[in-house]
Amino acid sequence: MRIVEDLGASHAWRLHRAELPDGRHAFVKTGGSGRLFASEAAGLRWLGEAGAVAVPEVIDVSDGRLVLSWVETTRPTPEAAERFGRELARLHGAGAAGFGAPWPGFIAELPMDNTPVDDTPTADWPSFYACRRVLPFVRRARDGGWLSARDAALLDGICSRLADVSGPDEPPSRIHGDLWSGNVLWAAGGAVLVDPAAHGGHRETDLAMLALFGAPHLDRILAAYEEESPPAAGWRERVPLHQLHPLLVHVCLYGRAYRDGLMAAVERVQAI
Repeated sequence: MRIVEDLGASHAWRLHRAELPDGRHAFVKTGGSGRLFASEAAGLRWLGEAGAVAVPEVIDVSDGRLVLSWVETTRPTPEAAERFGRELARLHGAGAAGFGAPWPGFIAELPMDNTPVDDTPTADWPSFYACRRVLPFVRRARDGGWLSARDAALLDGICSRLADVSGPDEPPSRIHGDLWSGNVLWAAGGAVLVDPAAHGGHRETDLAMLALFGAPHLDRILAAYEEESPPAAGWRERVPLHQLHPLLVHVCLYGRAYRDGLMAAVERVQAI
């Protein structure tokens, strides 16, 4: 394999375009921990098993290096967005054995616990979301000085009543877990999902993440999704609930710049 282009840095790793011995191009990440890249590779393969949305092929994964098939990108079209909405619904519908995953989780370079709550794969989603997604990052943000004790107490209060605001129970969905627009590549054949924090979770989490920083033709994506597999009534009102975790991640990564956005979401959840 020959590195042909340095694509810069992202978080804790370097990005490259490479040429394989057979002439194909590949995308290469270097510099991360072996567990982090192994987790990403496991998530990509698991998402790909559903046969619903395209993901890059994992060519090689080793300590400090991840090699993926190259994705040649193009401009997204409304038609591609609608197709992606239907594909995403089918990905979620492929399901999962429980809430969590059998591999260690990461989001960016931050560890993310994927183990089931109380070692019970069938535990409900509110318990999983509180114990594995929200509260660990609340503690990290509070200990880092980016959230006040009052901020943390408000988030603790939301976690104590998650079952009352999370909508009807749903079985675990097969979700990407970090589905902001930058992790959706648009190729000639449609959307390609990259850089997952994949696990068995709530499908509304992916929809909320798409909306958090905006996605091309988002209205088309969501309309097609709703036609393929309508979410439970009131799902749009629950968007800020599912955005608590990614906003907390941003607070932990980038500090107080994201604190106000997080607390605005807290206020919206309190109003549910």
